[in-house]
Amino acid sequence: MSWVSSDAGLILTARAVRTFAYGYLSVLLGVYLEQVGFAPWQVGAVLTATLTGSAALTLAFSFAADRIGRRPMLMLSALLMAASGAAFAITTKYPLLILASLTGTVGATSGEVGPFLSLEQAMLPQTVPLARRNTVFGWYNTVGALAGAAGALGAGLPALLEAWLGWSSELALRAMFVLYAALAFIALLLFTRLSDRVEIARPDRTGRSGGLRRSRSSVLRLAALFSLDSLGGGFVVQSLIAFWFHLRWGAGPEVLGPIFLGVGLLQAGSFMAATRLADRIGLINTMVFTHLPSNVLLMLIPAAPSLPVAIVLLLARHALSQMDVPARQSYTMAVVDPDERNAAAAFTNVVRNAAQAVTPVIAGYAMQVVALGLPFVLGGALKIVYDLLLYAQFRHVRPPDELPAPTP
Repeated sequence: MSWVSSDAGLILTARAVRTFAYGYLSVLLGVYLEQVGFAPWQVGAVLTATLTGSAALTLAFSFAADRIGRRPMLMLSALLMAASGAAFAITTKYPLLILASLTGTVGATSGEVGPFLSLEQAMLPQTVPLARRNTVFGWYNTVGALAGAAGALGAGLPALLEAWLGWSSELALRAMFVLYAALAFIALLLFTRLSDRVEIARPDRTGRSGGLRRSRSSVLRLAALFSLDSLGGGFVVQSLIAFWFHLRWGAGPEVLGPIFLGVGLLQAGSFMAATRLADRIGLINTMVFTHLPSNVLLMLIPAAPSLPVAIVLLLARHALSQMDVPARQSYTMAVVDPDERNAAAAFTNVVRNAAQAVTPVIAGYAMQVVALGLPFVLGGALKIVYDLLLYAQFRHVRPPDELPAPTP
């Protein structure tokens, strides 16, 4: 990949380091919290707190980045990630865990949390030629998925620590939070090496950098739709899926790790397939036509009669469910002006995080009081509504590089 610049390489490497940490923590978090005595609704509340904090910090850091710089905000995000890992390693006091979760950098899902995504999403188009925009977003998500898959496999490490070193289960799980903090410091070091080329490209005519102007209407409509998708996604964040497998089938980390390794590997393959598909049929078509069947599969998981069938349905769902991610990121950056990218990425990701933060605590309550599998049905139904609305509103809104060349 000779077209990958040093800045793109640093961003991709930092992404891999972080998502490795997210991969194992998303599997272990619910199991750990239940082990130290918290009820399902309290587990859901921790996830809601981290997603709420993620939304707030994304908004604050992204707008600060237009004035202070993107690199300093990425570095501060990494410091908060390290602090949250240290907090979970040190204490089990629930109020302190909620406070640590509000940093927005606790790995509740195998995907991105905190302000990292918005800042890097705005940077990436400036690090590669225009013709490589879809491809670099494909690689960005592929690297994350592969690292997250490796992290999910690493969720089995506590069992090895117990067997080899005689540690208690709680001590072994706490050690994984220490590792989480250490990986955050590695990401911090990588961010210090980014060049000035990742900063905002140019000021607008008023002398200000960033903000939404020409693209405001499109971004607002996209944000509203993305929030509906995330509202559904909040019912089935990876920590809750792992928690459901643990409660429904008694699956422990030694089983959950390989399951989510498979999830991550399938996602990684799907990202590059999505890039090629988007180049052929367009970004919106790729987003919708891969997402719809994945949500049907999601709704079928709680009806599975056995653990193997549930695993097959989960893997089939994840082979398709994330193909919209690089397409969505590339589409959002393509339909706005270059100096609007930071604001567009921030706004769309903030509303996604805020919407996703609403539902984990509801999902935890539903699992405990109504029906264990209800979050899968609610999440899938909301996501299907999102797919249909997105296609209806944006199928004719194409990025400039997807439009046919004018005839002479």
